[in-house]
Amino acid sequence: MTTKNPIRVLVADDHPVVREGLSAIVDVEDDITVVGQAWDGAEALRQARQLRPDVVLMDLKMPNVDGVAATERIRAELSDTHVLVLTTYADEEYIMAGIRAGARGYLLKDASPDELVRAIRLVARGESLLQPVVAARVLDKLGEMMTASESPPPEPAPGTHLTAREREALFLLAGGARTRDVAESLFISERTVKTHIANAMQKLDANTRAEAVAKAIQLGLLSEDD
Repeated sequence: MTTKNPIRVLVADDHPVVREGLSAIVDVEDDITVVGQAWDGAEALRQARQLRPDVVLMDLKMPNVDGVAATERIRAELSDTHVLVLTTYADEEYIMAGIRAGARGYLLKDASPDELVRAIRLVARGESLLQPVVAARVLDKLGEMMTASESPPPEPAPGTHLTAREREALFLLAGGARTRDVAESLFISERTVKTHIANAMQKLDANTRAEAVAKAIQLGLLSEDD
């Protein structure tokens, strides 16, 4: 696919081989171009300010300024630049830190090239993506915590009770579905999907779809048994 305005990507990772490898995978696509590489969070922020990329492919663990801090600054200063986390860390702590910082998506480095390219395109469009294995690990962690405590999960805070449709929409988003995919799966219009998601974000006090999904998972609101 050829476009007059390809998706501009900045790759931030402290390992040169990884940066070059990711750049090679991404840059081969006709609709994506790598405009820069950064070796730490400070450099990622500097280049993001200068280059104004559509997407920053961000590692979390980097020297000097880490990816979480860099993501926070980029999102605070550059509203048109979205961050896609690509990391080896699948612990709930890292996932939540990245999403709270404003990342639109979260992928592990064992993702396939096709998954990576698809994620970049989704994030560039303003969509959100949690890699299914990431969402599953958050759910697993929540289950472990519940088992260890031998007590029921805490009641969601006031205002976080989601309707069945809102939970269904967030559950599908957690698996990487787009608005169109959610609409087709639930047999409703895309406008209705957007309304459900907006309502869920408001109830969960979330600024992005990814943050809403993460908060809903953390609160145990996306159980398939609900």
